Amino acid sequence: MKNYISKGKKWGLVLLVGAICSSCDSELDQKPYYFTDEQILEILNSDKEQDQEKKNTIITGLCAGLEGNFRISGTYNGYSSDAINATDGQDIMLNARCSDMVVGTQQNFTRGGFYINMYNLNNNDFQPWRGDQSTTGYNYAMWALPCNILTNANKVLTFVTEQVAEKGTPEVKNGRAAALCVRAYSYMLLMERYQKAYLHGGKGGEGMPIYKVYGLNDPVAPSSAEETFKFIMGDLNEAVALFKETGKESAGYTAESKDIDLGVAQYLRARVALWTGDYTQCIDACEDILSHYKSFIAESNYGFKSKDFDAVQAGTKEVKAEENAFTFLALNPECILGWKDGDGAGTYYYGNFNPFAGDGTGSNPLYMRVDDRFYNLINENDYRKDNVLVESKDFTYFKGNTHTLPSYTNTKWGATICLQQTQRSEHTNTDQCKFRSSSVVLMLAEAYAEIGNEAMSKQVLNQLLAARTREGASLLTCDNYKSGLALKDLIKLQWRIEMWGEGGIEFYNAKRWNTPIDRAGSKIHWTALSNSTLPVEYMTYEIPMQEYNFNPGWGR
Repeated sequence: MKNYISKGKKWGLVLLVGAICSSCDSELDQKPYYFTDEQILEILNSDKEQDQEKKNTIITGLCAGLEGNFRISGTYNGYSSDAINATDGQDIMLNARCSDMVVGTQQNFTRGGFYINMYNLNNNDFQPWRGDQSTTGYNYAMWALPCNILTNANKVLTFVTEQVAEKGTPEVKNGRAAALCVRAYSYMLLMERYQKAYLHGGKGGEGMPIYKVYGLNDPVAPSSAEETFKFIMGDLNEAVALFKETGKESAGYTAESKDIDLGVAQYLRARVALWTGDYTQCIDACEDILSHYKSFIAESNYGFKSKDFDAVQAGTKEVKAEENAFTFLALNPECILGWKDGDGAGTYYYGNFNPFAGDGTGSNPLYMRVDDRFYNLINENDYRKDNVLVESKDFTYFKGNTHTLPSYTNTKWGATICLQQTQRSEHTNTDQCKFRSSSVVLMLAEAYAEIGNEAMSKQVLNQLLAARTREGASLLTCDNYKSGLALKDLIKLQWRIEMWGEGGIEFYNAKRWNTPIDRAGSKIHWTALSNSTLPVEYMTYEIPMQEYNFNPGWGR
């Protein structure tokens, strides 16, 4: 019987993290009960009618927990509790190193920690992109996590081959499609982090070693960037076709938020296509998604409103997580992929984004803030401006201890009473949304703008602006949002406003647009005094030395 985990052999990129694969969802490491590897392959390749139920049993065992790869956590730097080891933690850290997010205050500097280290541009000795320095704990974790995801995908795809899916049941086809999405996601992350932006010098460079099966793989030299993205899109296009084939009644979209379905496949396809400048595919994927996601988060459910703060502090008002679409999926019609509290939601890392949750212990709690320059760009008729406490405020937590919430604290995820609670407490339970349709609207508007179709771009973007217009105010449009701003710049601004704090989006977009980190002139950024800018080149992480040592195929 073939070993699932090698003993003592180095395998290059795909199995570089072999020693830590067991840290992901345990379901991913278990073969279906009562079947050997040989029996699995025999049954999956069988045309016998009596084997169909066995096929579905095997697929259930192989694919259970695949969605967990979109919220995976491991132990990549020696301490399992460190935020750098989780997908959500890494997303926050990437955003924290950019322009629009401010992590805490100057007082937090002595506290240190991963978020502070990533945010603090003043520390010239801290260079997380380096693959050969003491900060490789950061670099290696950013590399090892997507490698772990790749390994998990190939565990399934080794058995559920294209030939198996072709003659398989709908469950078999969907299982392969889901695994293809997971593999594409892993390679997408690696390319976004470790190679130059495709349209700004990356197209002619290296890509990634391509591994298609799980096993004792010898190191494979990296393919070119073009070949790597062709492989990624190949996986996603096959996944889209499979989901469409099996989901004729639902068109491939399911009602369960945590399912890897056609919406997830099309989201990844759109994001990769936008990164590579394949605007035709991006438009096709986005329009398919938006034909199923036609509603926006309502104004009343869009985060905690700053006007409610005084009543909340006085104890005469509560804002429950069940009233905020960012903490309660039942109110979020935009959620393409997400998890409910108690069923996969990983909300620990976003605890700092809810300034009212928990017990406020510790001498210097972190508060996530927006840059004042960014805040001033938001139109007065845009209700997203209400998710910021412009002035510093004292807040008393349920234990009676009071802390000052610094100016420009963001309240997008704000709630005084979290899920599963009836009163203020130390708990921070919420639901979690990973991908949502507003970002698809923005991808579609950008793709139309890039091909020169400004009319369609404005038509698309105007839908989002109308949805974000404050009740009773004049309708926001591309033509009146901010005077003198070119359409492409307006799209970039709307990306920054709508997706603030979410999914590492600010980092990936800034790199994709070739926009350097710029904190010059900010009154809120507390690291802006000495180092106010950081060139785009530092957004491309170096291949870690661990990988160089295992795979001689990399260029030096």
